Amino acid sequence: MTRIVCLLVLLVVTLLEIGPIPITGLWLMWVVVFRPAWFYRLVLKIYGKP
Repeated sequence: MTRIVCLLVLLVVTLLEIGPIPITGLWLMWVVVFRPAWFYRLVLKIYGKP
């Protein structure tokens, strides 16, 4: 289920990327700078705990 949601979000972001504002780059910079907890949990859920 998580992979399907991630795929849908990436699809929407890709469609928005066609516009004049680079959405993906801004979003990734925000994730790198603020390191939200939801992103860390999402990575653990997708790849599993080491």
